[in-house]
Amino acid sequence: QVQVVESVGGLVQEGGSLRLACTASGRFAHYTMGWFRQAPGEDRDGVSCISQSATKSYYADFVEGRFTISRDNAKNTLYLQMNNLKPVESAKYYCAARDKPFSSPYNCSTAATGFNNWGQGTQVTVSS
Repeated sequence: QVQVVESVGGLVQEGGSLRLACTASGRFAHYTMGWFRQAPGEDRDGVSCISQSATKSYYADFVEGRFTISRDNAKNTLYLQMNNLKPVESAKYYCAARDKPFSSPYNCSTAATGFNNWGQGTQVTVSS
């Protein structure tokens, strides 16, 4: 099993940028990785996912080209670069791992199918 830990999030102004990182133990390169987020009182959203070898990535529609997911398998680290952030995107962001290949955008949705290893989450706050 892989264990994942998110870096500290932060407070950023509307329109600003933030990069999240997630470090993992175990066989990181064998896992599909994803970023999810959840605001208080809201359902969890899938934000972005990336395949084991980084050849496939998926983004939720609301990303609209503003975020970039990447991974460095040599460093066991997953990243999410977020640009032009909006106040509505204030949420706790979670890194998660799935021990099966990325097969469908549904994997990266609210359902988060197959994502069995989760970090504790990191708070991102976007001020207006």
